[in-house]
Amino acid sequence: MTFIDADGAVLGRLASEVAKRILKGEEITVVNAEKALVTGSREDVLDHYKEQRFIGSTRKGPYFPRMPDRILRRTVRGMLPFRQHRGRSAYKRLRVFIGVPRELGKVQAEKAGARLLRNPRFMELGEVSRLLGAKF
Repeated sequence: MTFIDADGAVLGRLASEVAKRILKGEEITVVNAEKALVTGSREDVLDHYKEQRFIGSTRKGPYFPRMPDRILRRTVRGMLPFRQHRGRSAYKRLRVFIGVPRELGKVQAEKAGARLLRNPRFMELGEVSRLLGAKF
């Protein structure tokens, strides 16, 4: 099992890296999901996530998460062939946590290679979640 620290990693780049690795059969655990970065201006990022959140109806969905660990899982899911068997089985090999849970203790988590390049405008995923109404 591989542990990846999402602290300072760009969300989309991290998700694509994780999606490739779980499709190859690797089991991955991502920690510190709330510290992943979403690039773009504050207004654009919030508009995008609010729009995603309010698509459909409360009865039938589609449902979009508020919690940062669930948003990261959903982002990875969008990069998988989720409706095929291999995509669903790959998705089951992914675990995402807010912070580092006690049961994992002091694990050696590798830094994600998906670092911020030149964009000075970004928000942490935890801040986006709080503005969507998550309480963690």
